[in-house]
Amino acid sequence: MRFLKPSSLLCSALALGVLAMPRLALAETERYDFDKVHTQILFFVDHLGFSKSHGKFLDFDGGFVFDREHPENSNIDVVIKTDGLDMDDEKWDEHLKGPDFFNVEKFPDMRFKSTSIAVTGDQTADVTGDLTLLGVTKPVTLHVVHNKSGKHPFGGKYISGFSATAHLNRSDFGMNYGVPAIGDEVQIRIEVEGVRQEEGIEQSGEKGNP
Repeated sequence: MRFLKPSSLLCSALALGVLAMPRLALAETERYDFDKVHTQILFFVDHLGFSKSHGKFLDFDGGFVFDREHPENSNIDVVIKTDGLDMDDEKWDEHLKGPDFFNVEKFPDMRFKSTSIAVTGDQTADVTGDLTLLGVTKPVTLHVVHNKSGKHPFGGKYISGFSATAHLNRSDFGMNYGVPAIGDEVQIRIEVEGVRQEEGIEQSGEKGNP
């Protein structure tokens, strides 16, 4: 029987350690697809001082990386289809999709891509990113709460859920129509359930859990 020299054993151990490092790094971060059934992108804007009108975006794609040990290493990238705007009223939908507001024919997408994350508490963080709307890119900060992570009781998929809020001025992006009668400040609320991508299993996020 041939025995390896101590130096050979050391080299082999180091090589195995180096090979294992990428796997360990991957284990620390988890990739998620949006469960579109249980993810809502909502906005609220002042209407003549009488009320807050609200709308939502129904069509979006993207996902996020969640590093539970080091949340500052997480990231999110989402593309929102502006034609998916829904105000629960056909006339409002038509007007907001037109050139006065979202101009969906010229700008079919808006995008948010995170650039930095600052942990603010045990389950909270400020996620700052670039929001591109109407061809203009500005920084926006989401105030995010991590609600829960765990296996879904129906189906067994691993889910992470978050709530987020933000404020922005639409005029910063060149959307000036109706200000100030229609509010400049827009309040954003996002509810997210993400389905973790499992190795060797494709998770589309299209159908979601009940």
